[in-house]
This record gives sequence, structure tokens and C-alpha cells, in this order.
Amino acid sequence: MNLTVFGATGGIGRELVRQALASGHRVTAVVRDPARLTVTGTGLEVVRADLTDPEVIRPALTGRNAVLSGLGPRGRGDAGVAARLTRTVLAAMEAEAVRRLVVVSAAPVGPEPDDGLLDRSMRGLVSTILRPVYDDLREMEAELSRSGTDWTSVRPPRLQDKPLTGTYRTVVGGFPRKGRFIARADVAHAMLAVIEDAGTVKQGVGVAY
Repeated sequence: MNLTVFGATGGIGRELVRQALASGHRVTAVVRDPARLTVTGTGLEVVRADLTDPEVIRPALTGRNAVLSGLGPRGRGDAGVAARLTRTVLAAMEAEAVRRLVVVSAAPVGPEPDDGLLDRSMRGLVSTILRPVYDDLREMEAELSRSGTDWTSVRPPRLQDKPLTGTYRTVVGGFPRKGRFIARADVAHAMLAVIEDAGTVKQGVGVAY
């Protein structure tokens, strides 16, 4: 497939690029600073662009099969970036008639699991520190719902910097029971896996160990 990756210099974005190339896909990585993208390989095109104007990024989407986004706030100071930048991506996708979009979000944006573990382990953080971050991601998902794209939102819990395991669990429209952690590499793997899964279109997908 021909894929475009936004947020390619972030932890999940780099994994998206690396794993997609390893699987034989052609990848266009859209970044603000190409020097920060340490992944290399045959089939990789790096495009430098600031995501403020849909017209600027349209060439990076022409003829692509799908778009993957690792865009998101890194902390409270970045709150608002996910919704704002995603609006730019959606406008460019509409102009280029590219329909498939997979984004990373976060577990607290979706429904609570039946076991309540997510609630106990994360609610305090959400209410006192991270509420602006999750509000931003909720607005991003609202933008997706209002769009005409075939979107999927992958919602991980707490992220870890560990190697790919492939042993994670996914729940379409929910969240895995007792799921509390996942490696960024496995989140990227899950995002790539759902591209051709019609059952995940216009759905949130909870992912965790």
C-alpha cells in the first residue's frame, strides 16, 4: 500500500513508519523537521510541512491508500493540537478523495471497561492533570465523526517504550478487560493492522495487554 504518516517523529509515528516499511509498504512521512526522523529505508519519502494549510499537504496525499496519524498533545501545554492539526489533515484528505484514516487517541476517551481498572488507575490523572489533553482528543474524535472519512481511532492506555510483542488485545467499541499498559510499538502495529479491517471503520478500538 501507499501510506502517508503524520506525526512521524513521535514515538508511535516512528514505529508506524518503521513497521510499515518493514512490511513492504511505501511510506510518505510528513514532518516539520526531517532531521528528527531517524527511520530510513527503501520506499520512504520524507515531506517537510507545517500542518497549518491543507493545500500544502495535499501533494503528500495524492494517490495514497490510507493515512495514519500519530498526532497528539505531549502534555497540557500542547492541548488543542490534536483537534487543530487533524482538521487540516481531514480537509486535505477530502480534497484528494482519500478516505481511510487511522489515528491514535487514548483509552479515557472511550467507554470504561467493565472491570473498572481503567477508571481507578487513570481517573485521578485525568481530572487533575490531563483533562485538557483528553478534552483535545475528544474534540479530535468529534471532528472525525463529522467528517466523511472512513476513520478508526485506536485508544491505548498508559504507553511504554518497549519492543513489539504482538500479544496485545483489541476490542472494537470498547476496551480490553484488565488492560492497563501497552508499548508504543504495539500501538503502531495495531494501527497498521486495522487499515484493511472493515469492522473497525467509524469505530474506536481499545488496545492493551
